[in-house]
Amino acid sequence: MKISKVAIFLALGSLGAQAFADESHSTVATRQAPIENYTYVTKLDIKKVIAMTDAADQCGPVPVQMTYEDSHGQHHVLQYQVMGTGCSNG
Repeated sequence: MKISKVAIFLALGSLGAQAFADESHSTVATRQAPIENYTYVTKLDIKKVIAMTDAADQCGPVPVQMTYEDSHGQHHVLQYQVMGTGCSNG
């Protein structure tokens, strides 16, 4: 009887932890800046680069993202195209 109570307690506790983890993930997603697509007429105001994603291992243009801070302290995510790293010279 005692073991079944412990098992029920652990099962309910793990469900509560999963629900809490899902809630914190959605909060992070709402704080993330929207993705802006780069064009040749885009005016850039980059004070500090925070992060950049790596190019995919494909041959051809692939999207990468740069997260940066502008001169007003706002965070932006800029998506642009680069040549993938999967092309061989042979």
